[in-house]
Amino acid sequence: MRLDPEDAWGYVTTGGTEGNMYGLYMARELHPNGVVYFSQDTHYSILKIMQVLNMRNIMIKSLGNGEIDYEDLHETIRINRDVPVIIMANIGTTMKGAVDDLVKVREILQDLVITRSYIHSDAALSGMILPFVSDPQPFGFDAGADSLAVSGHKLIGSPIPCGVVLTRKEYVARIARSVEVVGVMDTTIPGSRNAWTPLLLWYALERYGEEGFRELVSGMLAVAEYAEERFNDSGLPAWRNPNSVTVIFPRPPQDVMTKWQLAPHRDIAHLITMPHVTRDMVDELVDDCLAAVQV
Repeated sequence: MRLDPEDAWGYVTTGGTEGNMYGLYMARELHPNGVVYFSQDTHYSILKIMQVLNMRNIMIKSLGNGEIDYEDLHETIRINRDVPVIIMANIGTTMKGAVDDLVKVREILQDLVITRSYIHSDAALSGMILPFVSDPQPFGFDAGADSLAVSGHKLIGSPIPCGVVLTRKEYVARIARSVEVVGVMDTTIPGSRNAWTPLLLWYALERYGEEGFRELVSGMLAVAEYAEERFNDSGLPAWRNPNSVTVIFPRPPQDVMTKWQLAPHRDIAHLITMPHVTRDMVDELVDDCLAAVQV
C-alpha cells in the first residue's frame, strides 16, 4: 500500500466494513467536528457507519463511470471550508469498480487551502489489484491516503470473511488508551479477535508471493477484457474502468440474474472476473443474455 513499514500500523479485521469504520473513527478522533464527503457510488455500509459514529456527512455526485464528481466536491468543500474535511475515497467502487483520483482530491484541498483533512480509502477489492499492474491509478499512502482498508475474502481468497486496515503509527498514538485489566493498549474497535484469519492471510501471502499475485491479477484482467469484448461483439454494450475486473452490461431478466447470481443496480448488472471465472463461463453468460433479449 506504499507505506513505510516503520511508519505503519494495522490489524486484521472482520472485513471491509470494520476497516472503513476504523478509518472514519480515526478521522473523527483527529477532527471531531469534521465533515465526511463521499460519493453516490460509495458502499452502502458507509452511511451506516457514519450513523453509528454520529459524523456529519455530505453526499457528492458521481461521474458516469462511478468516480466522485470532482467539481461538485470542490464546490461543496468551498462552501464548508471552515470545518475539517474527511474524504471517504473509493479505490474500486462496488458496482463499477471506479477509483477516485486521490491526486485530484489532494489538489482540491490545496487549492482551497484546507489545512485540516483526512482521507480514508476503501480498497476492498482493487487494493489487491492495483499494486500488481504496470500502470495503476494513484491508490496508496504515497498518493495521500491516511488510512486504507482491504478485504481478505475477495482477491486474497480467505474462506472466512476478514480484512486488513492500515494507518500511520502517529495517528494511532493519538487514540490509544491503556487497559490495565489486560495489560495492553486499546487501539482497535473490537476487544477479542479471531486468531484464525491472520493465519489464513499469512498462508495466502506465503503461497502466492508478489509474483503469484501479479500472475493472478493478470489472468483476471485478461478474462475481464475478453468478457467486455464478447458482450460488445454480441451487440450488448459493456464497459469497464481502467485496471478493473468489473464488467458492466445491461441488466438481464430475473431468471438470468438468478442463475448467475448477478448484482444489479437500476438498469445495469456487473460481472467480476475473480480467479474462478473462465472464458467458457463468460460465453455461457453472454449466450443466456442474448437468448433472453431475443425472447
